[in-house]
Amino acid sequence: MGTVLQRLQRLLDRPGPLADLLGRLEARTGVRRLYLASGSVAFLGLYLVFGYGASLLCNLIGFVYPAYVSIKAIESSSKEDDTTWLTYWVVYGVFSVAEFFSDTFLYWFPFYYVGKCLFLVWCMAPVSWNGSQVLYHSVIRPCFLKHHQAVDSVLGDLSTKALDAASTVTREASRAAVKLARDAKSN
Repeated sequence: MGTVLQRLQRLLDRPGPLADLLGRLEARTGVRRLYLASGSVAFLGLYLVFGYGASLLCNLIGFVYPAYVSIKAIESSSKEDDTTWLTYWVVYGVFSVAEFFSDTFLYWFPFYYVGKCLFLVWCMAPVSWNGSQVLYHSVIRPCFLKHHQAVDSVLGDLSTKALDAASTVTREASRAAVKLARDAKSN
């Protein structure tokens, strides 16, 4: 157990926004950052189970931090962090679509939002076996590779039909406008 606490302490002491915030709180309150972090996680967990707006809080957890580090990844010169966060957003998108259809049933489960938040944190965890990498490589990528040509074909057909429809509407609208202008001139 001591090694887990030591690893957690090293994580909390690692330079970055979290360590800065915990350092300021530790200086003001005199409470060790390990206890501050543990209390915050416990409060968050209880709020997700019993609190009002757990859905919003869970969505913020899954969106705000990843959006922030995605912007940082875009601005960096490294391609690796771009791929990491693009993978997260692909998994987040697939999860959001799946959740849309199942949310009506799932939100009745008492620990649904806790589980959802744990899932999203696992997906963004800074480890090689995080949820985004595991799900992308074992589920999403094989499915994509199997079906992408059919999807590309359907999207190409839809794109062609949409352009044809837009062209037809534009042509008919132009004819109608010219006709209206002639009729207005003749009156």
